[in-house]
Amino acid sequence: MSAVNDTKFTPAVFLLTGIPGQEDVHLWISIPLCLMYVISIVGNSVILFVIKTDPSLHEPMYIFLSMLAVTDLGIAISTLPTILGIYLFNSREISFKACFAQLFFIHLLQLIESSMLLLMAFDRFIAICNPLRHASILTLQTIDNMGLVFVLRSVAVIFPLPFLLKRFRYCRANVLSHSYCLHQEVMKAACSDITVNNIYGLFVTLLTVGLDSLLIFLSYVMILKTVLSITSNAECLRALNTCVSHLCAVLMFYSAEIGLAVIHRFRKGSSPLLKTVLGYISLLVPPLINPIVYSVKSRHLRAGIIRAFI
Repeated sequence: MSAVNDTKFTPAVFLLTGIPGQEDVHLWISIPLCLMYVISIVGNSVILFVIKTDPSLHEPMYIFLSMLAVTDLGIAISTLPTILGIYLFNSREISFKACFAQLFFIHLLQLIESSMLLLMAFDRFIAICNPLRHASILTLQTIDNMGLVFVLRSVAVIFPLPFLLKRFRYCRANVLSHSYCLHQEVMKAACSDITVNNIYGLFVTLLTVGLDSLLIFLSYVMILKTVLSITSNAECLRALNTCVSHLCAVLMFYSAEIGLAVIHRFRKGSSPLLKTVLGYISLLVPPLINPIVYSVKSRHLRAGIIRAFI
């Protein structure tokens, strides 16, 4: 082994990347990105304000929606400095510790979002399959406890990631392929054996996103079975209509998450542009679309917004 191959060092910074091959138009790309961030932050803040100030919205469905809005706000804020820094100021450098902190919060908030979508599916399942017991099952205390359990689960499985990465020495190119730090990107820059990180990352994905998506699927199987047993077509459509917003949120979140995970793990020769676009979709689109979809589809929430501002 040559001395060069044995040389190991830890870089002072990582270099982030915008959209490959589009460096000349980064300033123009920043315009829709800034607009997306403004709509995301304002939209989710309005949802939180209306639900908090309107007593008629203090129901399980809207309490879970407020939890989802907090998570979406966190995701938007945690990615905003580095993404806009690249496109507005061409600031690509991020320090070692700041990168680890960012990836911790991004992964943590994504797992919490998955948990919130599962809790919202459980709420729809109880409301449609067992409506008479909905209020007695989903009390405020139960909702708080369920939210706390899932947040603690997310913290417990994500907490080791920065420490697993910190033990490495980095001797390869420290250029990351996204505009923000992710565990699967940072570990590939290490010159050490990353088998443990690969296995742990797969374990976390299966335990959280994989399990949550499976339970959501089973919930909707039971919901569909109950709805199809309703003889009245009007009642059937009314029951399904209450699930449309949640289904949109689930499809947006899990399709991008699963696609990005598959590309990172199994498609080493995939297009950098595809990886970048999927990364932006998974992080930026749900916080942008969720408040819009819920405001349009939920008559009570829409009425609450009108009462609050008009």
